Amino acid sequence: MEDSVIKRKGTLIQAASITAILGNLVLATLKIVLGLAGESLAVVGDGIDSGVDVLIAVMTLIVGRIISRPADREHPWGHGRAETVATALVSFTLFFAGTQLILRSGGNLFFRKALEIPDAPAFIATAVSIAGKLLLAWSQYLFGKKADSAMLRANAKNMAADVFISVGVLIGLGLALLFKMGIIDSIAAILVGLWVIRQGVEIFLEANTELMDGGSGDQFYKAVFQAVHQVEGAGNPHRTRMRRIAGLWDIDIDIEVDPRLTVREAHRIATQVEKAIKSRVEGVYDIMVHVEPMGDSGNHSDEGYGLRERDYLES
Repeated sequence: MEDSVIKRKGTLIQAASITAILGNLVLATLKIVLGLAGESLAVVGDGIDSGVDVLIAVMTLIVGRIISRPADREHPWGHGRAETVATALVSFTLFFAGTQLILRSGGNLFFRKALEIPDAPAFIATAVSIAGKLLLAWSQYLFGKKADSAMLRANAKNMAADVFISVGVLIGLGLALLFKMGIIDSIAAILVGLWVIRQGVEIFLEANTELMDGGSGDQFYKAVFQAVHQVEGAGNPHRTRMRRIAGLWDIDIDIEVDPRLTVREAHRIATQVEKAIKSRVEGVYDIMVHVEPMGDSGNHSDEGYGLRERDYLES
């Protein structure tokens, strides 16, 4: 069941990637060519951003194929972490692209280079970019929702931000033409660069949380504890850990049962706990339930990891 979910997710990611590659390749070429023809650095910068989106899409295509692979001896948990690593790489790429655009535009202002007033081709490229990015952002959002993919959601967020970037560029072009001042175009390019960097930082923080196995949220832990109490004979859930792998949950939990039960009876309770958790928490990849005899574990004060139900009752 879990493998089929991962394979389906990989297929959706690959479909989203191909869509993004083709769409962004067309937009990047259009904006760079017409930006140069229209003498607009802001439009060229917007085109470079779309070029980065092509690289991101290629990366997600590769990742989609990687996470579809079954677990093996070198990767017993599967290959889902490839998505998180790729998401972090996306953030670095965005940060680098934004920084380069700011340095180039800032250099023009600092050294007082003669700046041309943007021409009609720049306006055409920006208008087409707004329409194209809206369609791409919508498609990536739908693919990301179906696949429950943080990487695709980050890419959709990036493309939605690109729409606002293009709108800002269009406003800058209009002001530069209205006031006959080429400097406004360079200022708009710097603002575009800052926006790209901001998106990169936000995406990195989200990926870093998953890489550090954090950010599960109280509601998910509470749902797990409630699921344990739903099973007769299971009690005192503790040393509970939840982490995301390719958007799915990997859960470890300890429970206590009557020490007089047979191994078969204790195993039956643990299996029921697994089913109860899956009924309350959506998108579970794997659950490990460890059974302990009731009363022997004390208050678990010496445990160095995992969460207890009492931690939530006291908060």
